[in-house]
Amino acid sequence: MGGIMKRLELAIVGCGDIAGYVALVSKLIPQIRLAACCDVDFERAQAFARRHGIRQVFTEYADLLARGSCQAVYLAVPHDLHFRMILEAVAAGKPVLVEKPLARALSEGVQLVETACQRGVKVGVNYQYRYDGGCYALARAVQAGRLGQIHSIRINVPWRRTQAYFESAVWHKTLARSGGGTLLTQGSHFLDVALWSLGEPPVSAVGYTASPGFDVEVETLAHGIVQTRGGTLISITSTLAAAREQAVTIEAYGENGTAIYHDLPFPSVKFIGARIRPERPPGWGVHALQRSLAGFARWILDDDPFLIPAPSALPALAAVDAIYCSARDGSRVEIDVF
Repeated sequence: MGGIMKRLELAIVGCGDIAGYVALVSKLIPQIRLAACCDVDFERAQAFARRHGIRQVFTEYADLLARGSCQAVYLAVPHDLHFRMILEAVAAGKPVLVEKPLARALSEGVQLVETACQRGVKVGVNYQYRYDGGCYALARAVQAGRLGQIHSIRINVPWRRTQAYFESAVWHKTLARSGGGTLLTQGSHFLDVALWSLGEPPVSAVGYTASPGFDVEVETLAHGIVQTRGGTLISITSTLAAAREQAVTIEAYGENGTAIYHDLPFPSVKFIGARIRPERPPGWGVHALQRSLAGFARWILDDDPFLIPAPSALPALAAVDAIYCSARDGSRVEIDVF
């Protein structure tokens, strides 16, 4: 006779586009039930609740934390709100899954990690590409040493957005609210995969940024080179200004072989020079987002390891910070946090 399945009562905070995807995907995860939602726009929150069968609706985050029937919160809010909202959830003893990045800057991220650890509250970051089949297989091959010493990793993120992308969510346009542009918001996904694969912190970086064709404060084109403690060089190009959106690629070059990842038409990895059987990410799911959400639920309910606890997201944030600093100052920036 089977037992009763444990379910995570989850609250969604911020009822925009990304939250809508999360709500839809959560319906495929038996371990998650959407218990509440919160948005400063009451009509949007109500419409979101009706669409996804959510009973409790809040416009004040403090009210949600105090009165909501939820065990954990998922934050899909502008970057400048991450720091305060995570601290408030931690103070209330509520585990958090936050959309990347953890925070706008490394100093905020370090304080969040320290506070969560002191309080014993779990905070995860939705760097969902760690649960992507191709990225996971590449990472595990590197972590297991199957490619030998990795000398270099090359990342290319050739995406396309228009000015309308920024006008539809104007907080994306400003440095004060977003903390950065394409490198922080899009490219850091794949920089995170590279650093997680290596298991080495970044120690220095150089970078350049620009905003071709956009009326924004943030960058829409970034080039950076990051050196890790073991001497690996990671180069990243992230843009929203491609004439046509193309596949993201990650190329890891090792002494015994090469791994090449593409995300289109489906996530995949090809190994060259080494016979490697790709490992599959933990949990079942048709999409990395589904596996990431399910992994977070298992972490909270059963203490199963989650691939992206907040401390492990700090290296990518440190690397992005350093690239931005280099782009401003024109110098090589040393990273001495780790």
